[in-house]
Amino acid sequence: MRKILRERSRNLNREVWESPSVHGGEDVKGYVDESAVNGPGCRAVVWVQGCSRECRGCFNPASWFFEINQLITVESLAAKILANPRNSGLTFSGGEPFWQAKALTELAKYVKEKGLNVMSFTGFTIEQLRSTQAPPHSQELLAELDILVDGAYVESLAIHSPDSPVSSSNQRIHLLNPALEDQINWASDQVEIHILKDGTRIFTGFWGQIIS
Repeated sequence: MRKILRERSRNLNREVWESPSVHGGEDVKGYVDESAVNGPGCRAVVWVQGCSRECRGCFNPASWFFEINQLITVESLAAKILANPRNSGLTFSGGEPFWQAKALTELAKYVKEKGLNVMSFTGFTIEQLRSTQAPPHSQELLAELDILVDGAYVESLAIHSPDSPVSSSNQRIHLLNPALEDQINWASDQVEIHILKDGTRIFTGFWGQIIS
């Protein structure tokens, strides 16, 4: 199911923004298969729409706005991920994944049952996500994650190294599944270019962005 909001408002505040689950799906900014720069191994990556941080130097500022961009059901997105046998894992990025924690929890459970591991990037710290002030269903999503990379991107603390899995030195990797201990081996300071069937190019990795 796909639904585009015809009248967009770039000033929509997150406090009055309806969760995509109200509309029957996840609000997605972009998707790629077979990424090697967004976590360990070969991964599907889902970028969600909506983030209030507006970090200077953000790789994907088009994902900031709390507006409906593209709605897709959990079932449809899961089928898309699992249709590619090369996907060994799933990564959530954004935007801010934890503002869509309920739908992402459902998606994570579904693909984990099929043998994929799941990780997420977030601008929140893990302490904030475990607090009572966290976005709704944050603890449920945390419980399904194998890896969490937390902390907002801080341009003055940027790390430009092919050996670093984080983009700025304040960010932390939380290994929530010890079985993946030897797989913290991706590099944030790399860029992939994915060319889709319709000609759309998706640049992902540090300084990546979705470009039509």
